[in-house]
Amino acid sequence: MTIRRYQSRSISATVEKLTRPIFGKRGFGQGTMIADWPNITGSVLARHTFPEKIVYPRGERGNGTLHLRIDSPALALELQHLEPQLLDRINTHFGYRAVSYIKIIQGALPEKEEVPVEEKRALTANEKQALDDRLNLVSDPQLKAALRGLGTEITTSKTTSKD
Repeated sequence: MTIRRYQSRSISATVEKLTRPIFGKRGFGQGTMIADWPNITGSVLARHTFPEKIVYPRGERGNGTLHLRIDSPALALELQHLEPQLLDRINTHFGYRAVSYIKIIQGALPEKEEVPVEEKRALTANEKQALDDRLNLVSDPQLKAALRGLGTEITTSKTTSKD
């Protein structure tokens, strides 16, 4: 299917087109495995592991070997015992038997960008009064507390510039 030039394209179609050659060299085909790695492995393994590449036998796109970098020797030993479960999760993600073996490589993981945590400001007295006035109609105390927390979060996350 061709897309006419004057129609807008989705970002996902463009990004996939750009990243396919890069991920294809590493055997991933798509970047979904790297992007979904925390969902595939769980948060603990995702923090300490990184899938480097998948090497397939010549002429095949299945029964590959996943080269997995891990930064903890103790976790590497644990991962050897969890290998069958991890292979099941990976193959379920792909939808076919894409990976048959895992080759564990111990070493440092690539640096991940730290997302800075934005400091929240405190509500001003006027904002707090306005929020309480809006919540006077709510009689349920649990709902009122939840709405107060939501209102506080929304109000303090707004970026306003006072010059």
